Amino acid sequence: MGPIRGHKRKRKVEKKDEEKLLDSGSAMEGSADWWDVLPKKIASHMNLSPSKGLDTFQSIFKMSRKTFEYICSLAREHMMVKTHFAFTNGKPMSIYDQVALALRRLSSGSSLISIGELFGAHHSTVSQVTWRFVEAIEVKGLKHLRWPSTERELTDIKSKFEEIRGLPNCCGVIDTTHIVMLLSTSELTGDVWLDRQENHSMLLQAIVDPDLRFLNIVTGLPGKMSENAVLQSSNFFKLCEKGERLNGKKLKLSEDTELQEYIVGDAAFPSLPWLVTPYQENELSESKLDFNTRLSGTRIIAQRALARLKEVWKMIQGVMWRPDKHKLPRFILVCCILHNIVIDMEDEVLDQLFVSHHHDPGYSQELCESADMTAAPLRDKLSLYLSGRTHS
Repeated sequence: MGPIRGHKRKRKVEKKDEEKLLDSGSAMEGSADWWDVLPKKIASHMNLSPSKGLDTFQSIFKMSRKTFEYICSLAREHMMVKTHFAFTNGKPMSIYDQVALALRRLSSGSSLISIGELFGAHHSTVSQVTWRFVEAIEVKGLKHLRWPSTERELTDIKSKFEEIRGLPNCCGVIDTTHIVMLLSTSELTGDVWLDRQENHSMLLQAIVDPDLRFLNIVTGLPGKMSENAVLQSSNFFKLCEKGERLNGKKLKLSEDTELQEYIVGDAAFPSLPWLVTPYQENELSESKLDFNTRLSGTRIIAQRALARLKEVWKMIQGVMWRPDKHKLPRFILVCCILHNIVIDMEDEVLDQLFVSHHHDPGYSQELCESADMTAAPLRDKLSLYLSGRTHS
C-alpha cells in the first residue's frame, strides 16, 4: 500500500479567511491551509487543546496526515462518484472534507446535528457522507483486517507473543466487549437485546495479535448471548473445528511432546484443543498459578486493543442513541478496520495515546462451564513446559 504524500509547507491563515478556506471544497484539497484551518476550527468549537506531543490535527483525528491521506485514497473512488455532496452554502465538498467529516462523526460520537453545525453541513448530509464512507472502507479497507495468510506473518506473531509472557506457538488472544444501545420504546417489547447487566447491547468478539491488531471479528449479535455462544456461531470456530485454521506448524517441546497452534482466552470461553483458558480449580499448584499469571498477562493484549478501539472511535463507546441495528455491525467493522489501518501505517501518533485495558465497565467476568476433554492435554503441556523452563 502506498500512502499519498502531503505537502509539508504551511502558511499562516488570517482569521477572517477561515470560513472561506474551510468551504472552498476541492480547491483546498491537500493544501497547507486545509490542514490548519479545519482542525483549528474544530478545536476552537470544542474548546480542545492539542495533546502533549501532537499537533491540532493529530489530537482531533488521532492519526497522522500520512494516515489520513491514505484513508482518503481508499475512499476516493466510491465517495466521489454519483452523489456530489456540498456544504450548506453550496460549496462542494472535497474528498478531504468528506473523509474528515466521517472520521469526526466516528471518532467523536457526536450527533448528526452537532457535526453538521461544526462543518457547516446539513445533518442529512452528515448522515449520507458518513454512510458512504463506511461503504467505501468496508470494501477497500477490508484487506487490513484478516487472518495471517503466510507462515512468515504467523511466525512473527508467535515470536512476539512468546516475548510477552513466554507462551510458545500462540497465534492470538480472544475477548468480547459490549456496544451499549439506548433503544426506542417500540424496540423494547421483545428484549432480544437485553443483556445480563440489564443493558441493551450488541457484542463485538475480537481475536487480536500482539501489536493490538484485529485479526478476526464477530459482531451484530445480541449482548444477551454468552461468549461461548458467540464463538460457536463464528466462521472462525467452524474452520478450527474442521482443522482448517490453527493447523500450521507444530512446535516440538520435547522428544515426545508437540504443541499445536492455539489462541488464548479468559474463563468465559470454553477450553478447546485450539483455545487455551485458565485453570479454574479452587486450589492450584504453584505451576498452575504461574501458568494462569502468564495467561492473564497475555490476555491483556486483547483488552488493551478493545479499550483503544472504543477510546479512539467513540461512536461505539458509551451508550449509542437509537442506532440502526442493521447498519451498526458495519459501523463497528469499519471502526475496527480504521484501528488496524493506523497500526499498519506505523503511525507515530499511536505512541502518544494512553491505552488502558478497561473496555467493558460494569460487566463482570462470565464463567464458561463447557469444556472439551481433549483440550486438557494442550493446557497441561503448556503448563508443564513453562514450569520446567522457569525452574531450569
